[in-house]
Amino acid sequence: MIQIIAGNKGKGKTKHLLDKVNTEIKSVHGNIVYLDKSSQHMYELNNKIRLINTSEFGLGSSDAFFGFICGIISQDHDLEQVYLDSFLKIAALDSAEVPGMLDKLNAIGEKYDVTFVISISMDAHELPENMQSNVIVSL
Repeated sequence: MIQIIAGNKGKGKTKHLLDKVNTEIKSVHGNIVYLDKSSQHMYELNNKIRLINTSEFGLGSSDAFFGFICGIISQDHDLEQVYLDSFLKIAALDSAEVPGMLDKLNAIGEKYDVTFVISISMDAHELPENMQSNVIVSL
């Protein structure tokens, strides 16, 4: 399953994402991973949430990013939620690649029962039509 926080740059998507992840950690039974392009928000996250700074792993393409996600899922059988901040940057995507990557994430999320919560710098109406119902916050 995918949940999307959409809006243009500087609209406050990261704040919504941080609030959501810190609320969710109180009620989930499994693990939560938070992927970001830096470690800037390390002290804003509950210490039970694993922060991964993707810039340390040289993810230069969308294929590398998807492989990275698959690796995280394969190593943690208790993984329930993955939060993706600055999705376009950490996934090395241009807007034309977004629909395909969202479909891939949705498929792997359903297969392994992992929810992806994505912060994306796009207006909700710019998202693929099949993903617009997954928007939980539009800024």
